[in-house]
Amino acid sequence: MENQFFIDSDQLSEAALERKHRLETDPSCRKNHMEYLPGMEQIESDICEKVISQMESYDYSLYTPRDVRRALDHETCTLEDFKALLSPAAEPFLEEMAQRARVETSKHFGNTVYMFTPLYIANYCENYCVYCGFNCYNQITRMKLDAEQIEHEMKVIADSGMEEILILTGESRAQSSVEYIGEACKLARKYFRMVGVEIYPVNVDEYRYLHECGVDYVTVFQETYDSDKYETLHLLGHKRVWPYRFDSQERALMGGMRGVGFSALLGLSDFRKDALASALHVYYLQRKYPQAEMSLSCPRLRPIINNDKINPLDVGEKQLCQVLCAYRIFMPFVGITVSSRESAAFRNGIVKIAATKVSAGVSTGIGDHESKYTGKETDGEAGDEQFEINDGRSLNRMYAEMSDAGLQPVLNDYLYV
Repeated sequence: MENQFFIDSDQLSEAALERKHRLETDPSCRKNHMEYLPGMEQIESDICEKVISQMESYDYSLYTPRDVRRALDHETCTLEDFKALLSPAAEPFLEEMAQRARVETSKHFGNTVYMFTPLYIANYCENYCVYCGFNCYNQITRMKLDAEQIEHEMKVIADSGMEEILILTGESRAQSSVEYIGEACKLARKYFRMVGVEIYPVNVDEYRYLHECGVDYVTVFQETYDSDKYETLHLLGHKRVWPYRFDSQERALMGGMRGVGFSALLGLSDFRKDALASALHVYYLQRKYPQAEMSLSCPRLRPIINNDKINPLDVGEKQLCQVLCAYRIFMPFVGITVSSRESAAFRNGIVKIAATKVSAGVSTGIGDHESKYTGKETDGEAGDEQFEINDGRSLNRMYAEMSDAGLQPVLNDYLYV
């Protein structure tokens, strides 16, 4: 790949630093972020046009307390109601929104909360995303697990009682090929009842291959639905191509995946518009693929190695809670995941209101589960983390705390027949 040299260098060369500076300061040095690259499959779909037209026309400053009151009084939440619930005018109604969200969650999910853990198997990346710890210009310890190491990590995780795993890599086809990811997924089926992937976007036939390797669902973060802002944050690599990333979930469903997950990284751009677009991405695809299981996440920015100044832009816990409650009221059946980016106190509260799934026993590093799960020192090196987590509780501790709070933790409820 064109920037593989930068990935493997412990110290960036003078030429690499110069190129990095040009990418950051001169937009003419960057490839068109709306143009597909060779090998990227284009599908015919009207979903993107629907989502973006709604997002661009959304002026949340126009909504009033009367609009919010009307939305909460409606038995069924319309699109206009949802827009009102996302607006600043809804902030004084947060307690009432939470009560309504709690009712909807209980009605459709009972008191259950699903639990999973991520497993990063490589942190090599060919993209320059300025907010991500894995970006190709960030000087971190890179690592790629081999099959034996992957299986060892999976066994450590499975021995903790976990039954669902999400496999992640940095976005590098050169280091983490589709075949490499597929072999990891085959190993995962030996240890887990549910297997998901969060990897670089691929074509329909590649999603079909991964599904045949045992993958149940695919999660893709659009990061931000504002394509102009996206261009300034993704300066190099395949991830720079905004429309190819947008259509990832639909390609995955075309490839036979049972479920797909969606998210914007709140804080990169206008979080209210990104929240609207994320939900509408699900809303329109659900009507096109009614058989599919769909879920939403609401991650916020977290500090990364070599840059501790990255934090959510205008997205406090109050605003995050508002978004999650609005999601639940608008789409009662959709799964909502809240990751370990958030504090234990916030997650303990939000699972009683709107969220249905949380991660536990989390590490965003490479090859360090044995040391983190058992405290046992290992001889091998570990790769650096993608970002700092906030809630580092183990599965056992989270399971006990959820149970004590009157919730029913669920490790898996899917049977293969």
